[in-house]
Amino acid sequence: MSIDVELPNGWININLFDLCTPKQWKTVATKDLKQVGYPVYGANGQIGFYDEYTHEKPTLMITCRGASCGNIHLSVPFSYINGNAMALDQLAENACDIKYLEYFLRNTDFSNIISGSAQPQITQVNLKRISVRLAPINEQNRIVEKLDELFSELDAGVNELKAAQIKLKHYRQSLLKSAVEGVLTEKWRDDNKRQIEETGEELLKRILVERKQCWELQQLAEFKEKGKTPSKNWQAKYPEPVQPDTTDLPALPEGWVWATIDQLAINKRYGSSSKTNDDASGVPVLRMGNIQDGKLDYDNLKYLPEDHKEFPELLLNDGDLLFNRTNSAELVGKTAVYRDIGKSVSYASYLISVTFSEHFLPEIAAHYINSVLGKKWIAEVMNQTAGQANVNGTKLGALAIPLPPILEQKVLIEEVSNEFESIDLQIKATALGLKQSEAQRKNILKSAFSGELVPQDENDEPASVLLEKIKKEREELAKQAKPKRNRQAKKKVDVMSTLLEVLTVEDRWIDAQEAFKKCGIVDGTSIDRVEEIYTELRKLEKSGQIEIERNGSYDQIRLIKQEVKED
Repeated sequence: MSIDVELPNGWININLFDLCTPKQWKTVATKDLKQVGYPVYGANGQIGFYDEYTHEKPTLMITCRGASCGNIHLSVPFSYINGNAMALDQLAENACDIKYLEYFLRNTDFSNIISGSAQPQITQVNLKRISVRLAPINEQNRIVEKLDELFSELDAGVNELKAAQIKLKHYRQSLLKSAVEGVLTEKWRDDNKRQIEETGEELLKRILVERKQCWELQQLAEFKEKGKTPSKNWQAKYPEPVQPDTTDLPALPEGWVWATIDQLAINKRYGSSSKTNDDASGVPVLRMGNIQDGKLDYDNLKYLPEDHKEFPELLLNDGDLLFNRTNSAELVGKTAVYRDIGKSVSYASYLISVTFSEHFLPEIAAHYINSVLGKKWIAEVMNQTAGQANVNGTKLGALAIPLPPILEQKVLIEEVSNEFESIDLQIKATALGLKQSEAQRKNILKSAFSGELVPQDENDEPASVLLEKIKKEREELAKQAKPKRNRQAKKKVDVMSTLLEVLTVEDRWIDAQEAFKKCGIVDGTSIDRVEEIYTELRKLEKSGQIEIERNGSYDQIRLIKQEVKED
């Protein structure tokens, strides 16, 4: 890939491979990485250590596979590189400063040489198309010195912005905790005791009465629809909600009471497992990826037809709480409240919707579940199977949350909302600052490699003279004997379309993560594909076609062989 813009005086265009040699070292398995030793590098920099020392010089690394394709980092003496990174070895040291080349490649657009969509990659053939704008060696040194100075200042500012982001995240959690513990509204409570006409305990009793009345009306409607007369003592079949277990729960502020989700809920439903599509004329279907930081993100939506058979039962009501029941252990339990957006919206099977009594604000429940208290509860009750964590509807229903008087609920939610609005503005400001810093970095690099960052010196030896030095260095390297290496045939790994296909071929106990990998589930795999495989796993387990067994810290799965019945 050539650069057609006019070069500064004394500069030349030179092919990347005339300056260095691409090389991929043998890899070391992630499970074999050490806590100490020599660094091992991967797609995004250092990933661990190993006890073998293979390369003594700092070396440029370029990510050659995956979402980070084209990332550049400079190594210290290292041990191994994993298969997603390529080293640019044997730099022509007398002609090109390694940091100059690092900065130049950071300023290079690799998009034109990246191939593949499902698994982006940069091949050595394509990398050969890169040309380097090579300055005289003295000017290279001045450019590197100036870039180091400017980027040191820029990095300090970036670090401050990132530290601010972390502080805002911690403040958000602190705010949620103080809200659901009653600390946030403590002063309001002291100043407004006389305005509270109904305590949380009295409110709960009223909600429970209305909950039962609502159930009875639903039952009578069903009897009428089926043309049946209510049976004797049919009210006795009312399913009493789970009572809160307050054994280890802390004391609540005066006027508050513990109540379970079941006690406060009118309805609790699992979402649809039907296959969605990209037809935006249909009904949007919220999925686990649409819950972000306690809010609903309406980007990356999927859809179901408006006449879908599960509608209107699986259409969301204004104020429904959405709980992510299945995900990784770190993300399971993400919660947000749906507010009417002016059109019908549904939700997928890995979410549970909860419709609450009109006398309870669902944001209280969402704030509790998203707080450190809720995360602690999730960690205690979740089940982990085959690489995924789950908190089912029964456990969610038994969760005890604080119930303040209705007037205090409104004040609490308003105060949290106001603080969240302020936090969100600060988060946007820091994100903008980081974006501007990155733009400034790019402008500085562009200026550097246009010959505008540092003054030029007419006494500098032109870069064209370096070509001879590079030629001689290449000739010396060519004379060095190259050790022969015994190449082993690479084992081909086939990606299969279904989990059932993998288990049928393997016909043995197999680590769940290994089975997922054989289905193409790796870092960067789309949410759609991950959900597809998890859905298949659940169906196979439910139908009794597979069995799952815990082996140490890992789950293993295998296909259950079906006996052939004789006629």
